[in-house]
Amino acid sequence: MTPATTASPAIDSPTDTPTDTLATLPAAPLVHRPGRWIDNWNPEDTAQWEGGGKAIAGRNLRWSIFAEFLGFVVWQLWSIVVVQLPAAGFTFDTGQIFWLISMPALVGATLRLPYTFLVPKLGGRNWTIISAGLLLIPAVALGLAVGNPNTPFPVMLLVAALAGFGGGNFASSMSNITYFYPQSQKGWALGLNAAGGNLGASVSQLIVPIAITLGAVGTLNLSLAGWIWIPFILVAMWGARRFMDNLSNAKADFQASLAAVREPHLWILSLLYIGTFGSFIGFASVFPKLIADQFPAYSSFQVGAASLSLAFLGALVGSLARPYGGRLADRFGGAVVTITAFGVMAVGAVVVIAVLPLGNFWAFLASFLLIFVATGVGNGSTYRMIPSVFAARSGVQDAHRNSGDVNTQRKTAAALGIISAVGAYGGFIIPQVLGLSKTTTGDYSDAIYGFIGAYLVMMAVTAFCYLRRGSSVAGQRI
Repeated sequence: MTPATTASPAIDSPTDTPTDTLATLPAAPLVHRPGRWIDNWNPEDTAQWEGGGKAIAGRNLRWSIFAEFLGFVVWQLWSIVVVQLPAAGFTFDTGQIFWLISMPALVGATLRLPYTFLVPKLGGRNWTIISAGLLLIPAVALGLAVGNPNTPFPVMLLVAALAGFGGGNFASSMSNITYFYPQSQKGWALGLNAAGGNLGASVSQLIVPIAITLGAVGTLNLSLAGWIWIPFILVAMWGARRFMDNLSNAKADFQASLAAVREPHLWILSLLYIGTFGSFIGFASVFPKLIADQFPAYSSFQVGAASLSLAFLGALVGSLARPYGGRLADRFGGAVVTITAFGVMAVGAVVVIAVLPLGNFWAFLASFLLIFVATGVGNGSTYRMIPSVFAARSGVQDAHRNSGDVNTQRKTAAALGIISAVGAYGGFIIPQVLGLSKTTTGDYSDAIYGFIGAYLVMMAVTAFCYLRRGSSVAGQRI
């Protein structure tokens, strides 16, 4: 292996990139160039993987997780901030509150499309530096906006929209990491990357209530919800610049992207991902509000001078479950695991409807935690299905373990970003549906009945498309 050259101080762009050698020269040695560019990367080559490739992939994964974690933190800040707005002097109505909750998801989902294509355009390391730096904008803007209770709603909505920068990070991070790992380990690697990011939602909901009260010596300083993350964002930028790498074979390929969009299974998988990830991020966003509405006495607990909200538990268990969904999919196939996850989500939603009239907070919390665990498992399994489906549709044998040639891998990388973008719109849909149910009927039951029906439909779609004998991927373990 050629020794790595010292990284240049600037963010370099790929120049004089050699032609693809991934398929034609699988045993070619790695070549390190200035700007931390690596040529001849092929994780399917056992000798290269064991001879240093595994360590490189692990290093990139760790810093990718940290940067994506902060993206989710910023993305989900408004889910917990809105619950604190009345105490800070703001007087927004229910509809406005739900718009503040859902706007970051709308913008974040939309940004995932361009974010996906910026990895091959600029390099995974380079784009991680930039995308982490963009998180400074919503963090600073939130710190300024919530410090003044006279801030008008349109300004608050704009600041909430800026938090969507954090949502875009997921697509570029996942698209980047998929290049680093062999097909047989993609489920676990992508699951860890996603889970580390998803944990940001939980940490945001845990830390913000503590920081805004403890940091203000027992009163309330809502501006700290934004300010406290700035040092961590700067560390992420430094770490990505110092330790991450760009892969020259991860090129922008318009034809591969167009082929991915034309593939019907991209849209089928997008629908399934709305059901899994969309449910996770949607329920995570709205969970603090649901608790505050249904069980105000349990909305926060005093721990010394600090306040603590139990809403973080939902995003926590969902995040921790995600890599196990990927691992189960690696072992049994993603379709079987995804169907099971949708079934558990439907059961959990039925239990929520049953316990709401009882007024029992702990039963309500347990039923929602069941849903969150199922969404986490479903996130990992559905995302693991993507490379297998695209490999199978490209004619690859044993698509569960073989990622196919370079073109197939590029199409898969594009699909990962597109599907993650479409799925993230669930984070907008779920709060809006719940908000509509609350404002029109006075409770959330109608919305939850709708979610149950959607999960049953998605179970049927998964079985029909990926387990049926006559399907286009029959004979493959998707």
